[in-house]
Amino acid sequence: MTQRIVVKIGSSSLTSDTGGLNPDKIRFFASEVAQLKQDGHQVLLVTSGAVAAGFTSLGYRTRPKVLHEKQAAAAVGQALLMQAYHEAFASHGISVAQILLTRYDFSNRKRVQNALMTVDELLQRGVVPIINENDTVAVDELKFGDNDTLSALVGNLVKANKLIIITDMDGLYTDDPRKNANAQRIDRVDAISDELFSFAGGSGSAVGTGGMRSKVEAARIAMRGGVPVFIGRVLEPGDLPHAVDGSGKGTYFDTVLNNLPVKKQWVGFHSLPQGQIIVDQGAKAALLSGGKSLLPAGITGAAGDFHPGDVVEVLSIEGALLGRGVVNYAAWQVQAAAGLSTDEVQKRVEVARIEVIHRDEWVPLT
Repeated sequence: MTQRIVVKIGSSSLTSDTGGLNPDKIRFFASEVAQLKQDGHQVLLVTSGAVAAGFTSLGYRTRPKVLHEKQAAAAVGQALLMQAYHEAFASHGISVAQILLTRYDFSNRKRVQNALMTVDELLQRGVVPIINENDTVAVDELKFGDNDTLSALVGNLVKANKLIIITDMDGLYTDDPRKNANAQRIDRVDAISDELFSFAGGSGSAVGTGGMRSKVEAARIAMRGGVPVFIGRVLEPGDLPHAVDGSGKGTYFDTVLNNLPVKKQWVGFHSLPQGQIIVDQGAKAALLSGGKSLLPAGITGAAGDFHPGDVVEVLSIEGALLGRGVVNYAAWQVQAAAGLSTDEVQKRVEVARIEVIHRDEWVPLT
């Protein structure tokens, strides 16, 4: 059965230990992807490596840390990266396409819809889209942070059947197996708990930015969007097809959720929230378990300067993020209506609809 597969490859999987592209590694991944395509699958690559590929060409001894230096390295490295991918895939008769994205592209509903239409057309034409963050123009406050997050957002956007995140570890362990011989690999995960996050550490490579923790966070985002995830190692021929068919060297993250519509994806993962609403325990249960809308009676407070139609975060009294939704009230109206019954709200505040957030405009994130 044809599946749509998103494959994320990090910098450390594409470069030498000191930086610069490793052509043999790129040729290896191209052959693995070619096998997936031969098996009938549609494949998208989310790749890191532009900064790592470019910084040595600019004379930097180590990966730069200053923003404009990283952007200069990315400008050089992105061209080198795409040239290497083009040559590697051409040997298999496969064309590739470059797509550079920023978080702003995702936060704008029209732009993200256009990106999806472009990707769909490329896949229909048998092309492998190669997606990277546009490091040359992205600013720190709008960056994805690492391409693990980008791969999860792309997986949700294209309604992927699987997200494969390649790392130098063969899955998630209960502790660092390089330091603790008793560490045990976790083969399957149905839900991501705080304990699971505690097993993940920091970045393991000098040329990359994402450690296991960022990969588990990416898995959480993808699972919320209905996309199963594999995090593990792809080193030998056949490893990538095995990761797709369920026999890979790593950890599988399963989900029983269905793919989210594009609008709900935008609300939950791509939009830039304009404020926060704090709710009591009853409203929390109604939103997360009862399939209900958020009414004023369950609200204890609000923060920010938002207006009807904006996206806001909904927090518990303890400050935990519960989800996001499109608000029907302005911030001052929420403050005025907080804790009031429906009858009291209708007497005191003029609003278009009584629901502060309708359940159809709500995305849980816990």
